Amino acid sequence: MNRLTTSGAGYDLARFPEDPRDPFRAWDAADEYLLRHLEGADGAEPVGLSGRVVVVGDRWGALSTVLAAHHPVQITDSYLAQRATAGNLERNGADAGAVTLLSARDTPPDRVDVLLVRVPKSLALLEDQLHRLAPAVHEGTVVVGAGMVKEIHTSTLKLFERIIGPTRTSLAVKKARLIHCTPDPALIRTPSPWPYRYDLPDDVGAVSGRTVTNHAGIFCAERLDIGTRFFLKHLPVRSGPDRVVDLGCGNGVVGLAAALANPEAVLTFIDESYQAVASAEATFRANTGPDAEARFVVGDGLAGAEPGSADLVLNNPPFHSHQATTDATARTMFHGARGALRQGGELWVVANRHLGHHTRLRRIFGNCTTVAGDPKFVVLRAVKR
Repeated sequence: MNRLTTSGAGYDLARFPEDPRDPFRAWDAADEYLLRHLEGADGAEPVGLSGRVVVVGDRWGALSTVLAAHHPVQITDSYLAQRATAGNLERNGADAGAVTLLSARDTPPDRVDVLLVRVPKSLALLEDQLHRLAPAVHEGTVVVGAGMVKEIHTSTLKLFERIIGPTRTSLAVKKARLIHCTPDPALIRTPSPWPYRYDLPDDVGAVSGRTVTNHAGIFCAERLDIGTRFFLKHLPVRSGPDRVVDLGCGNGVVGLAAALANPEAVLTFIDESYQAVASAEATFRANTGPDAEARFVVGDGLAGAEPGSADLVLNNPPFHSHQATTDATARTMFHGARGALRQGGELWVVANRHLGHHTRLRRIFGNCTTVAGDPKFVVLRAVKR
């Protein structure tokens, strides 16, 4: 936990799940810059916050917590961000209902007077969010984006310009920058181009040639990433009523492959991204029969899963949290998988070879074997003894 100090108060903030080993704070210089701008501390006029305030992409709830007195609406694609926001509100004595928590899949407010956007890593997610919010923006709406310098590109500014109106950037402060956008009511409003669909190649096992649905913001939404492609060629061959979990499912193509290869399997798709779970469900429904059953869960991996509730967990863990490189998510996923697996159950992982996940899996499971590998990727198998 760390303390964020503003001109008005101090706030104790933490990420979710809170981990004393995590070296990262729940806010960064871009959040601080945006908050100072709202207060008028950078020489500009303070921003009036009496109308409907919408905060998009608040990564760990820092902005929403500081602005809680103004009852903002938070829109995020992250379940973990929502949990962090709830925790930070409670930690700082704010009422749980002070912030309205919406996911990227929910209908946004029909009027927005102040729109604050933390620029996401995914340009596609930003595009989709701006398209969805544009009808609610009016001529008097204050629109301010924020991000680290390395997160804001010419393409970022062009999206604001094309969808909302004339756009300029601030000077950089502590490697952070603001985006100022003036709504143009004369702009022709167009619907979001997402979701995007593509057909899988013909050499990836059970899902060869199948159509995948991708909502904005999921990893490699416009093509099959090479790690998943490698995994699809080396998935376990099983039969019978296995309880299979596609952990960190993304668009669900790995779980779909398991379902098609073993029609008796009972699938659960889990991701902390609302867009990912919606993609996985759309992909599954489009490629299976009307009687096919599966569970689709937005959550913190397998945390809280019933012990012994899974026979097989398939996992392609991320190694980034926003712009930071970290194995914290993979570590949480591996521990969660071990807790959910029955005795003799298996965790199969695909990962970049250099990440060294085999060492961590041996610590957690007491064993780990390499199923397949190439110069870039490995498929690892760990068994719960």
